[in-house]
Amino acid sequence: MSPPVHATVHRPGSDDAALVQAYLNHVRVEKRLADRTVILYTLDLERLTAHAREAGVALLAVQNPHIRRWVAQMHGAGRSARGIALILSGWRGFYVWLGRQGLIDHNPVQDVRAPKAGKPLPKALGVDEAVQLASHHEASDDPALEARDACITELLYGCGLRIGELVGLDVLASGSARGWIDAQAGEAHVLGKGSKRRSVPVGQQALAALHAWLLLRPAWAGDDAALFIGSRGQRLTPQHIRVRLKRRSLLAGLATPVHPHMLRHSFASHVLQSSGDLRAVQELLGHASISTTQVYTRLDFQHLAQVYDAAHPRAGSRAGQAPEPLPDSPRLERAVKPATRGPRSR
Repeated sequence: MSPPVHATVHRPGSDDAALVQAYLNHVRVEKRLADRTVILYTLDLERLTAHAREAGVALLAVQNPHIRRWVAQMHGAGRSARGIALILSGWRGFYVWLGRQGLIDHNPVQDVRAPKAGKPLPKALGVDEAVQLASHHEASDDPALEARDACITELLYGCGLRIGELVGLDVLASGSARGWIDAQAGEAHVLGKGSKRRSVPVGQQALAALHAWLLLRPAWAGDDAALFIGSRGQRLTPQHIRVRLKRRSLLAGLATPVHPHMLRHSFASHVLQSSGDLRAVQELLGHASISTTQVYTRLDFQHLAQVYDAAHPRAGSRAGQAPEPLPDSPRLERAVKPATRGPRSR
């Protein structure tokens, strides 16, 4: 049932365009929002104005049923749940401001939610791809640069570190250090989310890469205590590491450009595939809640389903496809091989 059409409220300054402009001036000047954010708010309010005009209702007279109908229309037109949620956020802020100006007595966007979006699975590399990336050697790079990038890759994949934890590592332990690596004990001590510290095992491959980098690091070292520095001796930024890792993944021949968090997902997925110990993965990742870690069980099941589809002679019937070759095919060995290998051993 369509919402009733309300008459335009005639008040000084209630012209729709003037109201929108006044609000945009408010977020630009008083709230000092970024130009990009103001542009997005502008687009959101242009969309709201167009819907109101089509419905024959002024912005001050929009009611909750109008908003719900427009959300349904956007959803039906194929707009994503996340996109609708962002639009609603823009509309909600506008009506909150109108309420503070005393122009409306209720917020029509209140309690309106975007359609529920399916939670996407984290993107993880296959075991062979992850090892291919970690084992890659770029001979054309400066030896110190290659050693540093190799060490970064080994720690991201071998320890499941967040990029913020990685860039926070210092060469030596100290009272001011956010994190460091105890090579003798084979442990990385990091400062994670919520300023919570945790210790993570460091495997042999990562320790070897660390040793190689530390031998060459003095050529660049300045006064910075950071473990990972650039050629000018300054601590690397997360963005610098993202660029270097993407470049490394392409040079290593991977089809997908790799970002740091993808290696963290790969670490978690491969440990879970090999061990089946969700609690251990939670501790290694530093998740406060087991529910955050449970997403990797979906990845693990997805991996098992792919093995089943590739190897079982009756799997084709699941998707209405022709049956796969019988288990004596070499394809079976290739399909199950990743499940037996985890991150690089300690």
